[in-house]
Amino acid sequence: MSWTATARYGVEPAPGGLAFVQDLLNTLSAGKPREPDLLQSAEDARAWLDQALRSWSEATGRPAPAVELTAEDVRGLHDFRHDLAESLHVRQGGPAPEPGPAASLMTLPAALRLDGHGNVHAEPRGTGWRQAASLALMEIYQAQCTDTLRRLKTCRNTRCLTAFYDRSRNNSGVWHDVHVCGNAANLRNYRARKRAGADQV
Repeated sequence: MSWTATARYGVEPAPGGLAFVQDLLNTLSAGKPREPDLLQSAEDARAWLDQALRSWSEATGRPAPAVELTAEDVRGLHDFRHDLAESLHVRQGGPAPEPGPAASLMTLPAALRLDGHGNVHAEPRGTGWRQAASLALMEIYQAQCTDTLRRLKTCRNTRCLTAFYDRSRNNSGVWHDVHVCGNAANLRNYRARKRAGADQV
């Protein structure tokens, strides 16, 4: 399966359908040199979503919903991605956003369906960006139930913010790539300490 947005940043996809959420977050423009924003235009957004839904279907063994994105939907999906990243940031101990729920996250429809094997599945509802967002929230809810959502993080480097799945034993990872963002942060801290020491002399 191909999670095109996540693959650009050299990180492993999250397990199962949670990789859809990670891939949505990774449609943002990040990296050095910066990769393009995959939600910049309706054409780019449709191409990303079509591939992401195929990968989600392969990862979960369930048929992908048919989502039609209009040019107006791109703005909604873009805003949803922003609100989703903010909520992850808060889960990681960041400051809470301004009071009041984000408009795109207030209410999104979903349905429960009992299949022929006696299993209950959540299915996204709505149209356009709301249907794609509904699928993302379903996967987030399932990850909460299995206690795996806490491992989906965004890089602590605010110039990066790449979404990664922390596979460390004690869930202590903070950088999407410790050799890239971690080393850069350590170098900045070292230079700041050196300047502070020079000022005291």
